Amino acid sequence: MPAILAMSEASLAEVFSTRALARLERAVELIGSRPIVEFDSPASRAALAKARIMITGWNPPRVDGKVIDAAPNLHAIVHSAGTVKTFLSEDVLLRGIRVSSCAAANAIPVAEFTFASIVFGLKRAGRFSARLRETHSARDATGMPPIGASGVTIGLVGASRVGREVVRLLRNIDVRILVSDPYLPHAEASALGIELTTLDDLCRRSDVLSLHAPLTAETRGLIGERQLALLHDGAVVINTARGQLIDTVALTAQLVSGRLDAYLDVTDPEPLPEDSPLYELPNVTLTPHIAGALGNEVVRLGDLAVDEIERLVFGAPLQHEIRHADLARIA
Repeated sequence: MPAILAMSEASLAEVFSTRALARLERAVELIGSRPIVEFDSPASRAALAKARIMITGWNPPRVDGKVIDAAPNLHAIVHSAGTVKTFLSEDVLLRGIRVSSCAAANAIPVAEFTFASIVFGLKRAGRFSARLRETHSARDATGMPPIGASGVTIGLVGASRVGREVVRLLRNIDVRILVSDPYLPHAEASALGIELTTLDDLCRRSDVLSLHAPLTAETRGLIGERQLALLHDGAVVINTARGQLIDTVALTAQLVSGRLDAYLDVTDPEPLPEDSPLYELPNVTLTPHIAGALGNEVVRLGDLAVDEIERLVFGAPLQHEIRHADLARIA
């Protein structure tokens, strides 16, 4: 089955291991030896005309109706990265092109990072570390919020791929899990062993508030002054999703007061302004958007992409297909 690569050279080299490329070349007939980075040249248009499968990755060229017009044989697009919203126009799905994303592979390291943040946050690792740097003295828990992850309540906002993987990891420790997600049926929540509730109730009851919702018009600023005020003193806020889900001004006020702790891998803006007080607070741990796949984690994306391509070639159902109805509620 003829296929084209549409991504940067760097994406191909980083995401697809030697083993994954060998599997890919056995499954499909790659058109050209190098990935396409634009669709306007005669060579690119000729490749498009032949392709049955398009394999995209980080920094792909825009795929819209004009590109589909130039690719009359195209059957499917397999994206060897996370979101497709940055390059794929809505009409591609409306015109019957099948689309698959490897966001599930990227969800694994994000969930692992979140789980670690929950444990470190409840252990007050950031506060203890800051105190040690300042005093160079033995452990002193004076004035610390409640310490430990045993028997606490974890509130997850969003039962996304990441949210569900966090649920799986949390089963390794003794916690109660609440979830707020308007798209999650009660029966499915019960099957996952979690309690579905409203956002306000989740905030009132949770020791940890962790965000796993996509950024949409409805979720922008979802966690504002009112929701943060519902959290009890010493609660931990974790954001590995999108910075715009939280009102930065409201969160900063709560963190400066010392009432809450936070582990923030994403912020709004990103990075924060140089004069932001969050850089210096002992109750805040900031990381520069590292929760997603980095280093040796990225090859999972290429492996999953090849899995999906093999399913296409052999007529098996796609495991990670994106449908038009999904666009409004996925990241």
